[in-house]
Amino acid sequence: MNSSTRPRGIVERLLAANSWIVYTFFYAPILVLVFFSFNDNRNVGVWTHASLRWYGELAQSHDIIRSVKNSLIVATVATIVSTVIGTAAALSMERFRYRGQRTYDALLYLPIIIPDVTMAVMMLLFFVQAFGVANNLLGTRIELGLGSISLAHIAFDISFVAVVVRARLAQMDSSLEEAARDLYASRWQTFRRVTLPLIMPGVAGGALLALTMSLDDVVVTSFVTGPGSTTLPVYVFGLVKRGVTPLVNAVSTLMLVASMLLVAGSLFFQRRSRATGRGGGTVET
Repeated sequence: MNSSTRPRGIVERLLAANSWIVYTFFYAPILVLVFFSFNDNRNVGVWTHASLRWYGELAQSHDIIRSVKNSLIVATVATIVSTVIGTAAALSMERFRYRGQRTYDALLYLPIIIPDVTMAVMMLLFFVQAFGVANNLLGTRIELGLGSISLAHIAFDISFVAVVVRARLAQMDSSLEEAARDLYASRWQTFRRVTLPLIMPGVAGGALLALTMSLDDVVVTSFVTGPGSTTLPVYVFGLVKRGVTPLVNAVSTLMLVASMLLVAGSLFFQRRSRATGRGGGTVET
């Protein structure tokens, strides 16, 4: 009895120790970054005393404020458009059958699978070719900027929204939609009064996930950005290349807090989606 339980106890302790080591390896640098963002000393590695000096300089920096505005504009546009298209894509994959559906299904997951650098190069080549043709045909000059960044973010956000909404649709009882159709409800009435209320937690979770992905993206954005359209992550990346300062720590801390809040909101809506799915949900009548 003792010989069979002793190795199991050792294994459990080793696994617990391994978990602590992994968590420390991943999160200790983040805690150090947050801690030194309140350091008054300009030298990032020397602690003097606690201060909000760098947060004050952050609020007075016109470049940072402009990059925050650009990030919010791009993230808002990308989230709204990708949520609408991603939800429609999820509905088409779960509720309809048509020729080429498997191919479309594979292409839908492609932005999640391929590396960010590959996605960035693809988007850059596309915009260069598309803007070149448009400039020749229209006689105007279209350049990379907030528009190209928004389109690039929409391209990869659609996949994340579709995955979340599709998971919610898979859990939903399709007999509720059939019952609405039996009661002479049109397709639009069925969607508005039955389907949409039931999948709304999944839609909200997908929208928050898309917002998080858009606000945090660096690789794709840095390839398709133009003059005056620098977003906050790209601006922070430029600061890091010139040397880490407490200002970088302060900006990174705020980005970290915003990302954690958005991810927490997304997880909340996804858990609520699963809970309502198990309980049958509520339908507007």
